[in-house]
Amino acid sequence: MATNMLESRMRLCSTTGLPVCLSAQRFIKLNAVASVVSLLVGATAAILLALTRWETVGLLDPIDYYKVITVHGLNMLVFWILFMEMAILLFASTSLLNSRNFSNALSWAQFLMMLSGFGIVNYSVLSGRATVMMTSYVPLKAEQEFYLGLIIFAVGALLGCVNFLGTLYIARRDKTYKGAIPLITFGALAATIIAIWTLVHGAIVLIPTWFWSLGLLENAPDGAWYRMIWWGFGHASQQINVCAMVAVWYFLATLTTGARPLSQTVCRVAFLLYILFINLASAHHLLVDPGVSASWKMWNTSYALYLAVLASMIHGFTVPSSVEAAQRKRGIGGLFGWLTRAPWKDPGFAAFFLSLVIFGFGGGITGVTLGTHQINIIAHNTLRIPGHFHVTVAGGTSLAFMGLAYYVIPLIFQKEIPMRALARVQPYIFGIGICIMAIGMTLAGSLGVPRRHPDIDFTGAKIAVDLGDAAPFLAMLGIGGTIAAIGALIFCVLAAWAVFLGKANKGAMTPWQTPEQWRLTKSLITDKSWSPNAKGLTPKGTVVLTLIFLASFAVYYFANWKALVDVWPVK
Repeated sequence: MATNMLESRMRLCSTTGLPVCLSAQRFIKLNAVASVVSLLVGATAAILLALTRWETVGLLDPIDYYKVITVHGLNMLVFWILFMEMAILLFASTSLLNSRNFSNALSWAQFLMMLSGFGIVNYSVLSGRATVMMTSYVPLKAEQEFYLGLIIFAVGALLGCVNFLGTLYIARRDKTYKGAIPLITFGALAATIIAIWTLVHGAIVLIPTWFWSLGLLENAPDGAWYRMIWWGFGHASQQINVCAMVAVWYFLATLTTGARPLSQTVCRVAFLLYILFINLASAHHLLVDPGVSASWKMWNTSYALYLAVLASMIHGFTVPSSVEAAQRKRGIGGLFGWLTRAPWKDPGFAAFFLSLVIFGFGGGITGVTLGTHQINIIAHNTLRIPGHFHVTVAGGTSLAFMGLAYYVIPLIFQKEIPMRALARVQPYIFGIGICIMAIGMTLAGSLGVPRRHPDIDFTGAKIAVDLGDAAPFLAMLGIGGTIAAIGALIFCVLAAWAVFLGKANKGAMTPWQTPEQWRLTKSLITDKSWSPNAKGLTPKGTVVLTLIFLASFAVYYFANWKALVDVWPVK
């Protein structure tokens, strides 16, 4: 198998045996560092928000609350995630395809534009010039540099997508790999296609809004039009995350257990379903908007949504079943022995598997329920909505990316992670905090507590508000949010310490697992002959977990219909 990399511009990873393009390595490092800086900013803001929505504390006044929530949303959903995804695209298109980077000039432009956009937007918000929240709905108006910064960032990300596609092209042209592209690269390709769709929506909605802020347009864009196009950008950003997160699941499943998917073809079809249907999930933000028809809402929240859900359920079954097959290949028996004897002290495995469970049980069940046209009426604009997306974006994507970093830092930065005992528990701190917070949000939202507002009584407005029963749930929000933010800050400290002060490692990384576990993992990775579909490797435990998931979904889903009937009695 040929390579198009100059021998002087590449190295072989001593742990995985994968080729590393030194040019791509530089940009992976730059994007990864920028992503952790974004996470640090967002996590700091998260503590302030948690201690504000916990109304016993009520830390921030309303103006500061809206400033901080704008910082938090943009840094956590946009900057931290997309910087990390640029690093993933570079790795998936070079190391996994045995190829050089397509264009260093494009990669420099991508990084510098995204970094500039990150700086401009954060300056605008923190200086009080753009207290408009992440959604920035018109007629709310920020200063012009806020929109300009987002546009610059989006164009930079688009250049990163172009560079990824260019690398795929030259790898195919130069025959640097055999057969189809690897599944992980295929997942990154799906994320790239969705990203292009997403960034185009961002340009369509932000450019005229920027012109309006400059005074070049007399009137603001139409509010209903803005909301529809903005959510083609805002919610679709999460769909990029889903594809990238699932690709990371497959990668970490292989690195930590030697797993391989039961069916590559079925997994690729699931990614294709994401491309075709998952962006339509943006519709659930518009289910109470009068500007779109009832038939449009029904289509997007039923038939089209179900196909995207089918894709997630395929991945949700395939990933743990591949881990189970690998564990059974080691000789581990019993219904759940594969799970109890998994490498839970490996932060890469712990983060990825917790991400899978939190995203599936928390995000999947609540997402389908809240995306149902009728049920959405009793949940829209309550704390149930951020309760849902915190278990998808934070408990799902962010936790998976943290797990990836525990391998990227030793393999790409060639630095050892410090304070390994703390690193082993960090995914649990973050994951448990997110779960406590999201449950508190969901229960408080079920009592009608609004989102996007610092307090229940609307800052002392003279209206009758009696939501005292929500107090313990808001305390859960505050405590869980603080725990999760501390977990994120621990990750930032570990990552920064490793990158800038950590012990250099030019050879194989120090494994997270016991010597025997790591020996078996490496043997499964390198042994191309074994099949996860072989006799005796049937994923019986995963089937049982799937049935538990479906039962949990049925109970939650029909409980919401009962809650809807309580609002609108059917007699």
